[in-house]
Amino acid sequence: MVIKHAPDIRSSEITPKSVYLRRRDFLLASGAAMVAAGCGSLFDEVSAQGGVKLPNVKKSPLSTTEKQNSFSDITTYNNFYEFGTAKDDPSANARGFRTKPWTLAVDGEVAKPASYNLEDFLKPYALEERVYRMRCVEAWSMVIPWVGIPLKDVIARVQPTGKAKFVEFTTLLDPTRMPYQRTSALDWPYVEGLRLDEAMHPLTILAVGLYGEVLPNQNGAPIRLVVPWKYGFKGIKSIVKMRFVEKQPVNTWQRMQGNEYGFYANVNPEVDHPRWSQAREVRLPGYIKNHKTEMFNGYADQVASLYSGMDLRKNY
Repeated sequence: MVIKHAPDIRSSEITPKSVYLRRRDFLLASGAAMVAAGCGSLFDEVSAQGGVKLPNVKKSPLSTTEKQNSFSDITTYNNFYEFGTAKDDPSANARGFRTKPWTLAVDGEVAKPASYNLEDFLKPYALEERVYRMRCVEAWSMVIPWVGIPLKDVIARVQPTGKAKFVEFTTLLDPTRMPYQRTSALDWPYVEGLRLDEAMHPLTILAVGLYGEVLPNQNGAPIRLVVPWKYGFKGIKSIVKMRFVEKQPVNTWQRMQGNEYGFYANVNPEVDHPRWSQAREVRLPGYIKNHKTEMFNGYADQVASLYSGMDLRKNY
């Protein structure tokens, strides 16, 4: 995997969106006009479906130069069990998901605990586009142009105490808005966690957009975690709480199937899932596992030092 400065990314490497844009021209124009006039929200019910440009997005040098997946690939093949267990369920079942108002609470071992309206929470930060390769534990991968903010900047703002060793994230719990929370598919609400140094790594972001636009519901609107060197289940969606804690959190999949899904979730081709190999992967929209899986999903140069001396078979 090659990481280089954003100005070096060629336009030919960006997947065309002409068909998608033609269908959304009206939304783009009207949404942008509302925001410019100060009478609309970037995170209202219409824009939550995508199609509204995020303003002043800067290209990040921390991006891969690999070919990006299409908007259709990224928004119709999803894991989001709150809206169904099949890959196409979220795009169908999350259409009416209400993301406004949205409150994000930060508490635990921090000097500045607070509860934020999402737009107020985002105001201090400049939005960045980060093109990341993303790898699912099911052995498929995509290249996705996220828009978000570095999590380390948020952490600096809330000032963790000396006791804070981990960050625990929690998804919204509301079966009226997330219908599959009425089922026993998972132990709700969805919970994830990172070690504090992982959370503060420059590659870790909170994403609020995709392809320069407001994050679609099925991709974790209105705000989600993106950690590109870890398997996809680590990317908790629709976050409502960040809690700084002293002890390692137990994440949802670890609690449900701890023999298959651990806390760290680092992409490691040498550690097989109990039911399949992780040595190779399918690059969607393909069908064949013809890509060799890279250690830490190709981000080893950036993140391997975080795990120096650790047994990555035991800490899977």
